[in-house]
Amino acid sequence: MKMLNKVLKVHKVTSYLVIILLAVVARLIPHAPNFAPIGGLALFSGANFKKKSALLIPLAAMFFSDIFLGFHKTIPYVYASFVIIALIGSLIKNNKWPSLLTASLVSSVLFFLITNFGVWTTGTMYQKNLSGLMQCFAFGIPFFRNTILSDLFYTFSFFYGYRFLSNFVFRKLALSKRS
Repeated sequence: MKMLNKVLKVHKVTSYLVIILLAVVARLIPHAPNFAPIGGLALFSGANFKKKSALLIPLAAMFFSDIFLGFHKTIPYVYASFVIIALIGSLIKNNKWPSLLTASLVSSVLFFLITNFGVWTTGTMYQKNLSGLMQCFAFGIPFFRNTILSDLFYTFSFFYGYRFLSNFVFRKLALSKRS
């Protein structure tokens, strides 16, 4: 039994690393604006990793991909939003679709509000008053659709993809090594 647990643990860590790598690659390949995996990864990390790792994993994926994509003035807001999303993920008590749907939608809204607030505070395109802030939010709406769609897609992909790997692939590998 100890051998089985050890093999499962190794495969669990391996699957986490593969998921993170996939998130980085998905962010680097051409994609629709705001259709990125990091929101889903942050929820998944929050639900499945210990708190310190849960916060660091989406930030590491962002940082390594930002090395290639470039850094900008709103990065503190973007990274802060993913820390909050990982904390939301830590509140997920089960991996059932209603919980994932709710967490994903709440995360999308928070990302929209935080990052557009960051654009308003750090940029020069909008007046620094309530009207300018509302204008900034209004101009962000076209990107919000893709944020919602990508958060839903990647959240369900990470959670259910990992469940599939855990329940079928890794268990079969562990059992075959035991024989």
